[in-house]
Amino acid sequence: MRVAEIKRETKETSISVRLVIDGEGRYDIDSGIGFMDHMLELMTRHGNFDIALKCAGDIQVDDHHSCEDIGIVLGRAFKEALGDKAGICRYGSQMLPMDEALVLTSLDISGRSFLDFSVDMPKPKVGTFDTELVEEFLTAFSREMGLTLHVRMFAGKNTHHIIEAVFKGLGRALRKACAIDPEAGNRVPSTKGSL
Repeated sequence: MRVAEIKRETKETSISVRLVIDGEGRYDIDSGIGFMDHMLELMTRHGNFDIALKCAGDIQVDDHHSCEDIGIVLGRAFKEALGDKAGICRYGSQMLPMDEALVLTSLDISGRSFLDFSVDMPKPKVGTFDTELVEEFLTAFSREMGLTLHVRMFAGKNTHHIIEAVFKGLGRALRKACAIDPEAGNRVPSTKGSL
């Protein structure tokens, strides 16, 4: 079973996460930020992972530290749970519509961190949530996981719908990339022999 448990403590946040890659889409998420909880729950359900996450952060300052540090911890959890990545599909893409929004999420579990976030947010906030924190989360997540990640918006007017399409698409693309390739045996999907 591909599982990881990660804890991280700083002066700004205290985070624990338990990740089961081959899960059932179950979640128990409390980041202290309602909108972030909702997005992580969507990612978890659409990825078919099981994620339990608790974050106590300095949200009296703002949500930045919590969102970035959650990205760090989740990225590390995926990296640890995947181990040497033997047998995985490695690549995953999802074009996801959410009402008027249309977002492509395409990724490679390459061991190399790269984020191309081409998403225009019509509004700077959804409720009290700063929409620029979506990119901060994805930057930290892709860096710690060793993930090449492209997120591109093709249509969208409603900021909530756009962000929802990003997180649902991320979950579905990760699900495809983390899946075991039945034709690959136990080989690492790289001519280098490691990722």
